[in-house]
Amino acid sequence: MFLVCLSACFLREAAMAGECFVKKGSESIIVSLHFMELSMYCPRCQSVLTKKYYKGMMEVDYCPRCRGMWLDFNELDRLEDVVFDQDHFKGSLIHREAPVENRCPVCETPMLEFQYRLYHLKLDACSHKHGFWLDAGEDEHVLEVMRKRKGEIHRKREAEAEWKKVLKGLHEFFRQGM
Repeated sequence: MFLVCLSACFLREAAMAGECFVKKGSESIIVSLHFMELSMYCPRCQSVLTKKYYKGMMEVDYCPRCRGMWLDFNELDRLEDVVFDQDHFKGSLIHREAPVENRCPVCETPMLEFQYRLYHLKLDACSHKHGFWLDAGEDEHVLEVMRKRKGEIHRKREAEAEWKKVLKGLHEFFRQGM
């Protein structure tokens, strides 16, 4: 959900929603004003999104009709971290972007469909980085991708350790032979 002030103030940037300021001469003064919560709508079926506590870790905007969910920009990373929290091993998030007709529930601009981390999973993202739309069940696909990635990294580390032992053995063999 996003917030809009009920009075005629000037909102600062979106990141500061919740604080309003008014002009008084040449100065801007922050004032505490009332805010009205506006509903967000599902990009798939246009139902009103409701708040839902997801897996005991974060509040998401959920569509009770199509069962999709809106994750704010940082919440996709939090979802991935349930399984695999080593960001430097996750790889690039977004590949092969293409515009779609679905609109961001925050800013209502058309979203971009992208291939998620080069796996066979396509998700939608706001082009202004407000967040990600996951259709019903795609959250579990994200978790499965992270489980696979974690396993791949584990196997890679084991293979590298074995190769290091082989090289060390070869080094010792040739050093003793000379």
